[in-house]
Amino acid sequence: QVQFVESGGGLVQPGGSLRLSCAASGFTFRLYAMRWYRQAPGKERELVAGISSVGGSANYADSVKGRFTISRDNAKNTVYLQMNSLKPEDTAVYYCNANRTGSGTTYNYWGQGTQVTVSS
Repeated sequence: QVQFVESGGGLVQPGGSLRLSCAASGFTFRLYAMRWYRQAPGKERELVAGISSVGGSANYADSVKGRFTISRDNAKNTVYLQMNSLKPEDTAVYYCNANRTGSGTTYNYWGQGTQVTVSS
């Protein structure tokens, strides 16, 4: 079955860095676009960053451009989110997501989430 192991979250001071990892299994990872979403208390889940199946293109929310970098290692079935210059407003639960559309069917899988808290 589809499984994700997310790690790397925690408490960090403003200006600090964290690297999130999401190791996937149970599906053909290299065929899926991968995304990181986040959800802060009382707010809707928002897309943070996405990367194509082969890693050739990436996109970012305006709020994180220049600070966050998404990458993937298809040999390890893992997607990463390097977060630098963290701000208190980056505090949220971060979720990895796998998405693919094929033969008219959309496949969409979610990780369990990892908490990121930016506070002094």
